[in-house]
Amino acid sequence: MALLKLSPSFKDYLWGGHKLVEDYHKQYDGEVLAESWELSCHPDGPSTIMNGAYAGKTLKEYIEAEGREVLGTNCRRFQDFPILIKFIDAKDNLSIQVHPDNSFALKNEGQYGKTEMWYVMDCREGAYLYYGFKKQITKEEFAARIENDTLLEVLHAVPVQKGDVLFIEAGTIHAIGKDIVIAEIQQNSNVTYRVYDYGRVGKDGKKRDLHIEKALAVTNRVPILRSKNSNPHVASCDYFTVDKLMLDGTVMKKMTGTIDKDSFASILFMEGKGTIWSGDEVLRFQKGDSFFLSAGSGVYEIAGTCEALVTTIREKVSEQKADMPATA
Repeated sequence: MALLKLSPSFKDYLWGGHKLVEDYHKQYDGEVLAESWELSCHPDGPSTIMNGAYAGKTLKEYIEAEGREVLGTNCRRFQDFPILIKFIDAKDNLSIQVHPDNSFALKNEGQYGKTEMWYVMDCREGAYLYYGFKKQITKEEFAARIENDTLLEVLHAVPVQKGDVLFIEAGTIHAIGKDIVIAEIQQNSNVTYRVYDYGRVGKDGKKRDLHIEKALAVTNRVPILRSKNSNPHVASCDYFTVDKLMLDGTVMKKMTGTIDKDSFASILFMEGKGTIWSGDEVLRFQKGDSFFLSAGSGVYEIAGTCEALVTTIREKVSEQKADMPATA
């Protein structure tokens, strides 16, 4: 089976900064790097394999060549690769937006909806993001506030610090605030409905499109309750399960895990450096690196210092809604 080091696709959205180059070792020569798509089979930005027999091929090409068994039995229910993992550097505020659920997105966009989670990797003191509404509002009030530029008055502004986690279920209005760096784990979708964009213009000198009618149709207009937690996981839902791994290099210098046939694993390194070993592969890692371990890879070992997110796909629990972290 395989241990694959991945090279990301890059996005230069106008609100981005340069921290992913400066702090996370991204090989990019543009002025603005907003997102790096670290684990992706999406046609809008596939990730590429850097090592082994498939070096230079996309992750999707590897899966097509080796067969869907490399994704694991828990992924059989998905027609496409189930998730997309990104680093996001918000130098400026992102637009206020909402994502549709699977039913609406498949019907109207031809792809799946988007439930996602954010892990705050870095931020300035006093940074905040928007997460749901302060109070329940009607569809008519929602539309009126979009029209008269008063939407921010009813959104819930959540202060954040490094290590905070938010789970954003499809239908939740949200936006990352400026001066925040985030790891995002999401469904494999690129569907976003923008409802407010601070009057900004794109590279063509025109204001970016809003998607008001679709947003009105899919937005949950009540405050988001965050009373449940996902212990022992960082987050867990039918689309992804995320766990945190930490090695301090002194008391904890090494850890060993096992990748069984149920699911592949994505390992995203947010801090540290060291080595990762699986089968015949021993690879070095540093802050910002991303690895894919195919289902059935067996034992793997990580040595050095690190803070990492490990993402797998659990068995579907249809009657259970997503487990939501208790702290922001």
